[in-house]
Amino acid sequence: MSESREAGVVRLRPSLFSPRRYYLIQLRKQVEAVVAKFISPLKGQLVIADYGCGNMPYQPLIKPYVKQYIGIDLELNKHADIHIDPEGRIAMEDASVDLVLSTQVLEHVENPIFYLTEALRILKPGGKLIISTHGYWMFHPDPTDYWRWTSAGLNKIISERGFAIQYFHGIIGRSAMGLQLFQDGFLFKVPTFMHPVLAAIFQPLIWLFDKTTSQESKNRDACTFVIVAEKK
Repeated sequence: MSESREAGVVRLRPSLFSPRRYYLIQLRKQVEAVVAKFISPLKGQLVIADYGCGNMPYQPLIKPYVKQYIGIDLELNKHADIHIDPEGRIAMEDASVDLVLSTQVLEHVENPIFYLTEALRILKPGGKLIISTHGYWMFHPDPTDYWRWTSAGLNKIISERGFAIQYFHGIIGRSAMGLQLFQDGFLFKVPTFMHPVLAAIFQPLIWLFDKTTSQESKNRDACTFVIVAEKK
């Protein structure tokens, strides 16, 4: 297994002492929920584009339910099936896919409006955009890191691109995310061998604080938002 693929497995199944364990589990559960609600009932006849695919960590959850899984990314990603040109355009025809998946990408793109416009362009009429991106998170360039979203701002930018939002779900509320950021304030100041110790202290507390926060509150104010939107 390549280093990149191995990183995808770690993201999908974080270790017991991962400092991202609770967050990654919640994100995976949301991807699973979206697959169950919007993808698996359609009997595997769909073509999906993973837009900004990276190491495609969620491919194992989705690929069994689709006809074709296409990875789209910058030219430096050798795992991608299709590359994005320097202007951000995707080398695909209009209305060529049923689903566009975008996990933790929107905060990294230089022009999120053009990114969403390209997603709309390659989707068939009635096709769906499945997107997750950050509300709160530490600075993490890959290779850039430009944006954080409020729930209202994310609703606005997606809706104004020509999508109708069908599902909007926040992961990890304000108090729990405060603890995550507090943990991360120490994480890169201590030796690597101390990271599991920090995780063992903070991750259970993050879980506890998150359990006391209502889903209604998280849908307004959260670490990450997961959205399903249909092309109008």
